[in-house]
Amino acid sequence: MQWNVAARGQSSASHSRRRSRTAVALATVLSAAVLLAGCGSGNEPKTATASGQDGEPETLELRYQGSVGAVTFPELAEDLGYLAPVKLKWIGNTTSGPQDIQTAATGQSDFGGAFNGAIIKLISAGAPIRSVISYYGMDELTYNGYFVLEGSPIQSARDLIGKKVGMNTIGAHAEFVLKEYLKRGGLSEDEIKQVTLVALPPVNTEQSLRAGQIDVAVLGGILRERALERGGIRKLFSDYELFGAQSAGTIVFTKTFIEKNPNTVRKFVEGTAKAIEWARTQPRETVIQRAQDIVAKRGREESGDNLKFWKSTSVAGKGGAIRPEEFEIWRQWLEESGDEKAAGVKLEELFTNEFNPFAEEDRKAGK
Repeated sequence: MQWNVAARGQSSASHSRRRSRTAVALATVLSAAVLLAGCGSGNEPKTATASGQDGEPETLELRYQGSVGAVTFPELAEDLGYLAPVKLKWIGNTTSGPQDIQTAATGQSDFGGAFNGAIIKLISAGAPIRSVISYYGMDELTYNGYFVLEGSPIQSARDLIGKKVGMNTIGAHAEFVLKEYLKRGGLSEDEIKQVTLVALPPVNTEQSLRAGQIDVAVLGGILRERALERGGIRKLFSDYELFGAQSAGTIVFTKTFIEKNPNTVRKFVEGTAKAIEWARTQPRETVIQRAQDIVAKRGREESGDNLKFWKSTSVAGKGGAIRPEEFEIWRQWLEESGDEKAAGVKLEELFTNEFNPFAEEDRKAGK
């Protein structure tokens, strides 16, 4: 459960020259990730004494990155006792979804999570990673909104030509959704290039909008709720309005880690899936209190006050089961944007539901 949706991950192809610049920069980073993927970090996780015997976890410690003032579903799962005997080892906080999965790809952490479009880009660049469970999405209660000031003349996609849109990460969820909105609004590629994307720390995005430094602010989760509480802003559109309820981000492990530690990965996925369903079925107040308790006792010098704005898991599939269309929609988008490498990636290379105990139930329910 990622209370702070603004930190979720989150990749998109740009158009023409901007697409080229973004692709070159991303390719450089991704190439480095791939080159380092086989290198050890010098901080290897603890392993079980009887490795893999009788279904016992091969590795007893999983390194990961968290988010300030937020609680992830794996963290909730550990607190609920669903991961035992596997334990999580926090190594710091992530700055974005792409950064989180790059950290996993290079072996600095054992797992990471990001927007599915970013995962497709990384895999198409050669990174040996695979998604195992969904961890965030969009629904009627939890979504990323694109907001303007109340008195703004902006009313449609065409009004964004020549304007600035502030978002947490370029080449991530927010950019994909914006480009789709502009495309559906009838803008040509040349017109889309005239919409400027501005990368801003999520905590500064609202203030930048109110100060007139940007024309549109992408706000999600807690940051959205706090901004709406202050008033003076208006929603132009949201990812939920464009795409409906669906999961949009998944957690990845490297293929090598999965091959060497299948029982550990299974325990992780099962526990995280159970945590998702626990959060989905418990009263909202119970979930919030549990999350606040987790933040209070983990000792990271952070506040859990913003957790009161949490509203839903936003995960579509039961237990985070990954649905093919949740990757295919973004693969097609990349293909239409001219990304030949992404277009050539097959769905079976992107994810697996083999470790999720809810996958078959979710598949039957979706028929």
